[in-house]
Amino acid sequence: MADAVTIVECPRDAWQGLAQQIPTEEKVKYLTQLVSLGFRHIDAVSFVSSKHVPQMADSEAVMQGVSRAKLPSGEAPDIIGIVVNKQGLDRALATPGVTTVGYPYSISAYFRRANANMSRAESRSLVEQLQRETKAAGRKLVIYISMAFGNPYDEPWGPEIVEDALVWLKDVGVRTVSLADTVGTASPADVAGLYRAVKDCVAGIDIGVHLHSRPERAAEKVLAAYEAGCRRFDGALTGLGGCPFAGDQLVGNIPTEAVLTALASRGAATGIDTKSLAIACAMTHELREKYAHEPETAKPN
Repeated sequence: MADAVTIVECPRDAWQGLAQQIPTEEKVKYLTQLVSLGFRHIDAVSFVSSKHVPQMADSEAVMQGVSRAKLPSGEAPDIIGIVVNKQGLDRALATPGVTTVGYPYSISAYFRRANANMSRAESRSLVEQLQRETKAAGRKLVIYISMAFGNPYDEPWGPEIVEDALVWLKDVGVRTVSLADTVGTASPADVAGLYRAVKDCVAGIDIGVHLHSRPERAAEKVLAAYEAGCRRFDGALTGLGGCPFAGDQLVGNIPTEAVLTALASRGAATGIDTKSLAIACAMTHELREKYAHEPETAKPN
């Protein structure tokens, strides 16, 4: 019997760096179509400052249109909304259709301060609050361990630091965690090595990966994680979305099509067929063509 894997599609991550704003109605249409094609888990929106992430300023309006979308089975999809503080949590919990709240928990002090202006104690306090309030509201919680595969800041790093974070997260009740290669520098051996080192330290936690990569190394990294035991993978169709911290414009989200092709070579059951993937890729290419580049300015006569 084929191993079942969880595929998390991440348009929110992909869209944040686009040069132009995607109109709300186009986001709704795109996300609704993804759901109808069988994409069961979608990182769709974030509840953050519109000043810092203007592309996500319309998250409530987007979810108003997406909240009625249904999978081919008739079930509601799992929609992830990212938050970085208590205000974002309140907005996410007040938004129908958001079934899972996501939070990036950084094990790099520099990145945590630069990205969220928090100390470790403040970030841990927020995670505890996220766990309490999502549980009370009947929502799920996923924690992304940022810089899980190392950092470029000459800070201490090692599997034992990731393990410490995982053990603490389990102790406070978190049950889904994704290890994030935030700067995209991990090799396939690094991916496999870290996953194997930490996967058994927290039995009962679903540990996934959110990897960044140059396109030619994407499949290697996916297979390294799969063969190490990972069964939850984040991706973004066509590899849309870069990593501004990597210093390499070719490093970005791993294309979902590369994830699915790699996993298919191992007989894994992804729940997304070839026809649906082709339609989803075509939709994504269309969005890229329209919004990934600065609009041309009119030339004077």
